[in-house]
Amino acid sequence: MVIPKHILGTFDEVLTSLRKDLLMMAGLAERSLDRALKGLLQRDDDLCANAIADDEEIDQLEKQIDKDGFEILLRFQPVASDLRRVVSAIKLSPNIERVGDQATNIAKRARKLNRHPPLPEVEWIVPMQAYAMSMFKDSINAYVRENVELANSVCSRDKQLDDMNRDANKKLTERMMEDKDQLRGYFNLLLVSRALERVGDHATNIAEDAVYTAAAEDIRHKGSLIAST
Repeated sequence: MVIPKHILGTFDEVLTSLRKDLLMMAGLAERSLDRALKGLLQRDDDLCANAIADDEEIDQLEKQIDKDGFEILLRFQPVASDLRRVVSAIKLSPNIERVGDQATNIAKRARKLNRHPPLPEVEWIVPMQAYAMSMFKDSINAYVRENVELANSVCSRDKQLDDMNRDANKKLTERMMEDKDQLRGYFNLLLVSRALERVGDHATNIAEDAVYTAAAEDIRHKGSLIAST
């Protein structure tokens, strides 16, 4: 039986629309994260405010993607690769939304830091922000291109970001003990470091879903399984 072309075309159209919304959401999250980090490093409250303002639109897009995705599943009942593409879009949006949340957290901490004299220790955050941002960008590119190799590279980089966060936490905790007058400032930097580590976690989740979309392979917890054998 030949399936009428207009039916396939309708599914392709709604799937394309779903993916466009997802990419718009990812673009907003990336912009928000960039603004928050520049607001921190450049001590710019306006950039911080703009980063926080982006969060509402990101939240609305997550709700829309969730709603549209389930409507597609109910209406078209896709199978195989089409099903994976719809399910992955639904699964990706919460991770993108949480990257937006971390951008908001960073922006709020940056505004607190901006009320006081600059701390030279903010430079410890610079390598982390570049690393976390690259992981997030690459995870989205891996999803869009269905590039398994790129997605796996994102997952393999997560441990390095964890180590960077651990090192920053250790040094900032030591500074908190040495200089009690700057306790709040160091604590806010510690929370920024932790937020960037969480961005890496969400990027890893997105990359894992990219592998699932492209190759129908579930690589979640793969590293922990290997380590336990």
